[in-house]
Amino acid sequence: MEFRPCIDIHNGKVKQIVGGSLRDADSRAKENYVAEQDAVFYAQFYRKSGIRGGHVILLNKEGTKYYEETKRQALRALREYPGGLQAGGGIRADNAAEYLDAGASHVIVTSSVFRDGIIDWENLRRIKAEVGKEHLVLDLSCRRKEKKYYIVTDRWQKFTQVTLSEEILEELAGWCSEFLVHAVDVEGKAQGIEEPLVRLLGAWEGIPITYAGGIGNFQDLRKLKELGRNRLHVTIGSALDLFGGEMNYEEVVKFIAELPK
Repeated sequence: MEFRPCIDIHNGKVKQIVGGSLRDADSRAKENYVAEQDAVFYAQFYRKSGIRGGHVILLNKEGTKYYEETKRQALRALREYPGGLQAGGGIRADNAAEYLDAGASHVIVTSSVFRDGIIDWENLRRIKAEVGKEHLVLDLSCRRKEKKYYIVTDRWQKFTQVTLSEEILEELAGWCSEFLVHAVDVEGKAQGIEEPLVRLLGAWEGIPITYAGGIGNFQDLRKLKELGRNRLHVTIGSALDLFGGEMNYEEVVKFIAELPK
């Protein structure tokens, strides 16, 4: 297990939100924390900490009021920590190079690959050809419906017809270097992990997976390690003291580093 930091940007500001509350209409979301510092501050902080593999996520839809400022913040953060951060949010084959050129180690893609509710294999081929498998992360963030986990797109607002399973992980693993999975139903609530999802992800032995959603204390981290069979990396947002939470950043990094392998 490794710690993967985050810089979530919404309406031009670094924020922690309740994931399931995000709406493109009026650029709304339930906010847990709005930072006074900009994205560059957090990129500098992670660079000085020597923590790599975190992600910068643009949470505004392209063409909406705050998108350009959100994008500007993201690109500035990537330039501040070249090679240290991944970038996601509205990335496609035709704009991925801009983020890699700014310093992103990987681009994170969902909506252009899971289009109209299904896997768009042509778009997946295009993005892989554009950036290379080694620079591509597929975001398989999901929500629970009818006792299954459905991959969701468009800033977690739209259900696809694709359910998350070991078979899907296996099928997509050949196209990318990592998966990112937000458990959207518990994202930003810091009230415990999505246990059935963690078990599903931990049962699969393949490329690296970063899990995000629901971590609220160190017991949640222990449970994530146990149920995920120590195979999952982890992102923590609202629970960190960096974002107004109660979990100390340095203690979290140390705790994860000292977990038995």
